[in-house]
Amino acid sequence: MPTFSPEALCRVAQTILQALGTPSDVAQLVGDSLVQANIVGHDSHGVIRLEQYAQFVRQGHVRPEVRPEVSVRRQANAQVDAAHGWGQPAARLATQTAIELAMENGVGAVTIVRCGHVGRLGEYVEMIANAGLIGMALCNAGPSVAPYGGYKPLMGTNPIAWSVPRGAGQPPLIVDFATAGVAEGKLRVSRAKGEQVAAGLVVDSAGRPSQDPAAFYTGGALLPFGGHKGYGISVMIELLGGALSGNGTSAMSGESGSNGTLLLAFNIESFVSPEQFLEQTNDLCEQIKASPPAEGFAEILLPGEPEIRERKRRLEAGISIPDQTWREIEALAVGLNVTV
Repeated sequence: MPTFSPEALCRVAQTILQALGTPSDVAQLVGDSLVQANIVGHDSHGVIRLEQYAQFVRQGHVRPEVRPEVSVRRQANAQVDAAHGWGQPAARLATQTAIELAMENGVGAVTIVRCGHVGRLGEYVEMIANAGLIGMALCNAGPSVAPYGGYKPLMGTNPIAWSVPRGAGQPPLIVDFATAGVAEGKLRVSRAKGEQVAAGLVVDSAGRPSQDPAAFYTGGALLPFGGHKGYGISVMIELLGGALSGNGTSAMSGESGSNGTLLLAFNIESFVSPEQFLEQTNDLCEQIKASPPAEGFAEILLPGEPEIRERKRRLEAGISIPDQTWREIEALAVGLNVTV
């Protein structure tokens, strides 16, 4: 697999995004977001998305030239209008707005409407935690997941993310996962590598269990994680992310790649002494790390710790891209008459 430095991969993404009609500063932001996902090991939300993003533009689902704006702002809540542009600039604007509202009011809640694919939610809650606040984000997506007990895709992969600061130079705790048993983007990675997926994640178009990623892309569906538990969380994300933002639920949305998004920020000092909260947070982390690992485990990791380690490794060793993914990116560049 070809290996790139983050800077080189950002240049590749930016070149392609600009060729699609994206202003250079916006292309840099979107490209950086994709590569940051690669850096922390979430290749499902990295540059593998460039071909999909190009399709969104060709199909008219994304207007690459537009910029988001805060369309409503009142007391502790706001709405960002992405205007059918790229999701990452809208999500960053919404995140910054949620931080400002929380600083002013104790809490900040921001929805995004007419929003494209926002990428990895962990990026935005990490921004909130780095501002010393507690963050939460959720969004719905196009129908790809069957309800518990069914096999027709009606809900999105519907990720949810949280973050908690630790202070004193410590990295924040971050949880970020899809309510499907596997994120759709991870199927893309498995398909690009020619790999099978674990049992219990995918059914084919007739509802039969399958471990072939291609079964999903030929009319199949993903399954929710944890059976009825993941299904229940996913339904609520459809309503809090999709319906509350005005974006609509996955089953009714006709916009490919659209994300109904809700971002929340909580100012700790509006609830409890920040020193007390951080002390209890770090005490819990220390107890977890000191706890003896079970058989088969070398150690116990904190939420977000795998990404921290992967970031360090890839910043040193570079980012490897599957051969099939790189061939698709090269073909995309040729079609756009640019050189990567």
